[in-house]
Amino acid sequence: MNSLQQQEIVLGGAAKTDLRTQFAALCYRIKNEKVQFCLVTSRRSGRWIVPKGWPMNGQTPMDAAATEAFEEAGVRGKIEPRPIGVFSYYKVHSKNELPCIAVVYPLKVKKVFRTWPERKERNRKWLSRKKAAALVDDAELSQIILRFQPDPD
Repeated sequence: MNSLQQQEIVLGGAAKTDLRTQFAALCYRIKNEKVQFCLVTSRRSGRWIVPKGWPMNGQTPMDAAATEAFEEAGVRGKIEPRPIGVFSYYKVHSKNELPCIAVVYPLKVKKVFRTWPERKERNRKWLSRKKAAALVDDAELSQIILRFQPDPD
């Protein structure tokens, strides 16, 4: 198995204790025997991303990722308890850029909703593996998408 090429975390002017963690859901489904991935647009820049968000009080990391999948992409399903990767990025927050890492959990989509909490703020798109990997900006996330192999049911 090839190892994932990790990018260095660049903290910029931040202290190492300023690094923030978010939890992400790699939402997928199998259609016509091919895996498809659900991406959403970010609210500020409109870039294509996976649903992700901050830790939530009283929720496990995987549950927080599943909550973000519903709020941002309008999907629910079976989330795996074991993360499949981590990627780093900068989150624009007010006037500051926060160095962040996102821990990624696979979520096999069982239901796609027509309405969901952030539907007016984001676009949702289902894509093939290659198209999804090409559409995201982050190289580490792209590699996570390309290397992901869903468990057979």
